[in-house]
Amino acid sequence: DSGLRFHYVAAGERGKPLMLLLHGFPEFWYSWRHQLREFKSEYRVVALDLRGYGETDAPSHKENYKLDCLITDIKDILESLGYNKCVLIGHDWGGMIAWLVAICYPEMVTKLIVVNFPHPSVFTEYILRHPSQLIKSGYYFFFQMPWFPEFMFTVNDFKVLKGLFTSQATGIGRKGCRLTAEDIEAYLYVFSQPGALTGPINHYRSIFSCLPLQHHEVIMPTLLLWGERDAFMEVEMAEITRIYVKNHFRLTILSEASHWLQQDQPDIVNKLIWTFLKEEPTRKRE
Repeated sequence: DSGLRFHYVAAGERGKPLMLLLHGFPEFWYSWRHQLREFKSEYRVVALDLRGYGETDAPSHKENYKLDCLITDIKDILESLGYNKCVLIGHDWGGMIAWLVAICYPEMVTKLIVVNFPHPSVFTEYILRHPSQLIKSGYYFFFQMPWFPEFMFTVNDFKVLKGLFTSQATGIGRKGCRLTAEDIEAYLYVFSQPGALTGPINHYRSIFSCLPLQHHEVIMPTLLLWGERDAFMEVEMAEITRIYVKNHFRLTILSEASHWLQQDQPDIVNKLIWTFLKEEPTRKRE
């Protein structure tokens, strides 16, 4: 309904159950390459470029990136693909969107899987009480500035962008699957296109118009996966998330893993997702 064109990469036969993958920042469909290969045997796996990212259309006004619009995008895409429900998986900012889709359109999500992002209400409440998380989320405030954040990412041949994935502080550690030179090149290619950073940063420029939430409860079986060495999100938020899931909730924290979990530990992540998908749904908690 938005009139936007969305780019996605799909694997697996049409007609199989849909698995929809929502990437984080600063990423694009490619962050799910390991999962596209893994789950295509039993699912139609679709990895999106979110609104404003990669080859998807990028409206110029920040009002076009309100969470309401991003949630409706997922509903529209599901219908455009010919489905009325899916297994929904989101990482980081895509995890925020996945939580909200599950809350607003529960009939569309059979199982919810989120990677390294807490329930949005946990995030907003925790950040107000814990200055350490407020500092880690400082980039949310930095991104409110016009044009300067985009410029910072491009300085010194996109050093900041590369550093997010490769530096000791924020990147994938020694025990993870480090990004190859080709992987880094793919990221640089996408984000070095003219204007390619404005859409992604506009997602953050609109966040304060939509939180806190009116509705909170998640009613489908939910798996939360968390890399404990996440430089941006404190692990304490993962456990608190349990409060808002009124169904089977499974939390797995991987001690040696970074924020970029599905790329850092793809084999373990895929195995944990398979286990969760194969589980028979348990009765909702009263």
